[in-house]
Amino acid sequence: MTSKLPTPAFLLTRPTRRGVLTAGLAGVGMLAAGITGHARAAHAAPPGLRTLGRTGERLPAIGLALTSLGGRPAQRSYLRNLVKAYWEAGGRVIDTSGLSGDSELAFYEVATGLGIAGKMFLTQPLRGDDRQLRAATARLRREQIDLLHVGDLADTEAAVPLLRRWKTAGTIRYVGVGHQDTRYYPAVEILMRNAGVDVVQVRYSILTRTAEEHILPLAAERGIGVIVTMPTEESRLHQMVAGSPVPGWAADFGATTWTQFFLKYVLAHPAVTVALPPAGSPEQVTENMRALQGPLPDEGQKARMIDYLAATV
Repeated sequence: MTSKLPTPAFLLTRPTRRGVLTAGLAGVGMLAAGITGHARAAHAAPPGLRTLGRTGERLPAIGLALTSLGGRPAQRSYLRNLVKAYWEAGGRVIDTSGLSGDSELAFYEVATGLGIAGKMFLTQPLRGDDRQLRAATARLRREQIDLLHVGDLADTEAAVPLLRRWKTAGTIRYVGVGHQDTRYYPAVEILMRNAGVDVVQVRYSILTRTAEEHILPLAAERGIGVIVTMPTEESRLHQMVAGSPVPGWAADFGATTWTQFFLKYVLAHPAVTVALPPAGSPEQVTENMRALQGPLPDEGQKARMIDYLAATV
């Protein structure tokens, strides 16, 4: 098996439900969920924890999505500051889907150096065969990876059973699937119903709300954990509202910045377990984590948020 597997045939024939950018208020009526604080002895008490579906795993609802650093000078020092800020703020979930090459090796060294390699909840895409997986766990000095997911739905007929075998063997803890392109959500639904997956990793934001139609309700029904990618559309949302003030009424649910505004919309859906916003600096990490503080918007407030954003842009 290679790290890039061919697209399964059934994805080529499944119809799509909607485009990437959706309209309407589908799913806004879902009840907002609060987040309960819970102390962690290993690091600062996170301001909020959620349960990863039927697994029972309790995780901080804001994760850290790492991306390759390319030619950034002193990348290990930069990465160390980023991971350290997240961990000290109470974070635990680190997604390495965006890492490759030297950046991935730098992360392994940083995690080991900080003494957190075995303490974080690590989510990775499927990369190669069991030999490569053993090499990855060896670099991290841990016996298993928490979550492996088939991020592009490539060859799921072979990949998902492989992940399940690794789970049975104890090399990984949870099996995941997902896609950032909403056109593939019908295929994700099929796997959620039939493949025994533990977690789905999908794109969801106040702008791209397709997941509210079927993915999130099905996850709640089946006890499947949900990790959200692109909750701020890779900072595109911030660009759209540049120069516009955050509405004063957003303070009613603790949002005084646009980052809090966008993340709280995502976290208000009770089926969401963890959101993975971008973080290019320790300061941005801290800002992301502040979205866990205070209440979350209710259904009426969520509708108002959508209307306000539409009027602003």
